[in-house]
Amino acid sequence: MKQITKYVIKNSLKRIFLYRACLVRLRMMGVERVFSYTLGNETGVTPDQVRKDFSEFSIKGNKRGGYEIDELLSTMESIFHRNKDHNIVLVGMGNMGQSLSKYSRFVQRNMNIVATFDIDPFKQKMRSDIPVYTMNRLKEIIDRFKVKVAIVAVPEISAQEVTDELIRHGIKGIINFAPVLLKVPPEIVVNNVNLSDELESVIYYVHNLLKADGQKNIEYYTRL
Repeated sequence: MKQITKYVIKNSLKRIFLYRACLVRLRMMGVERVFSYTLGNETGVTPDQVRKDFSEFSIKGNKRGGYEIDELLSTMESIFHRNKDHNIVLVGMGNMGQSLSKYSRFVQRNMNIVATFDIDPFKQKMRSDIPVYTMNRLKEIIDRFKVKVAIVAVPEISAQEVTDELIRHGIKGIINFAPVLLKVPPEIVVNNVNLSDELESVIYYVHNLLKADGQKNIEYYTRL
């Protein structure tokens, strides 16, 4: 039975990404050890939250002596399976797909887009470091490179059909940039990334801040 994915990306996992970025920066500054309160201050959470997140992912440290940064980063590398390459396919070579296919940080983190796919014959002829194939070669490429994760960057109208085909050929995880909630079998992981929603969230908070500032100004001048 298909459903909206049950695998919601945990906030604790998102915070691990923030901790890792902070640790990398501290290491570049020559810092060797760090305390939970430092990580908390840098990432906007309490020291207790840092320790709780670390405990959830079996990251151990010394409460008095702090954490060794190199050891922390090594543990985080193992959490995200950075010790091996991960082959990925990308479906949809519109503006979003082309930008994603050129994103250099994927390679830096051992995530290799081995092939892209599009139904447009013009895009299939594009000169690129990563080949653009027709959809009828999807199974061949997935099998050849043992791909388990795919990026979907197609229009909303075709996203579910593309997802069904990817799953049928062995894909277990999908990063979805189409503005639609995909329905998948229970064992499939889907992470929906809607850039419009993210931007609207920022707009919402900006307007709330402006409204609050405006109210403060009114109260200030009223007291004069």
